[in-house]
Amino acid sequence: MTITVGDRIPEATLKTMGAKGPEAIDTATLFGGKKVVLFAVPGAFTPTCSAAHLPGYVAQADTMKAKGVDTIACLSVNDAFVMGAWGKAQNAEEIMMLADGNADFTKALGLVLDATGFGMGIRSQRFAMVVEDGVVKHLAVESGPGLDVSAAEKIMSVL
Repeated sequence: MTITVGDRIPEATLKTMGAKGPEAIDTATLFGGKKVVLFAVPGAFTPTCSAAHLPGYVAQADTMKAKGVDTIACLSVNDAFVMGAWGKAQNAEEIMMLADGNADFTKALGLVLDATGFGMGIRSQRFAMVVEDGVVKHLAVESGPGLDVSAAEKIMSVL
């Protein structure tokens, strides 16, 4: 079952790259008492994700934070090492790069993308959501391969 507006974010533990290696962050800490923009990509270092999706959020980070967003987070079914390297390569210092290595969180959200036909395994669908104190206030899931509803500019319009 896919998460919808009004639902509470499921409990899960994600990873982010810290100074000494991967660090765990649970969803209660990430979303509790905060306004969070979470966007997900099928894969770090992939064309649309690297050329448009993440760069859009990097460019809009200050404006989003000025609108009351506490955290902007990018999620992918990759490991923390890959997400950390991708964040550095994209100058994404203002974005929390989250690894969902085994797709546990993505599965709990009901937003899995089966990319086994492309040799990429189970991934996340491309989406963006606005979450306030752990409750989904806006959810935009891409219906195809483009970047129509989950781009930073589109999410800016609902903040």
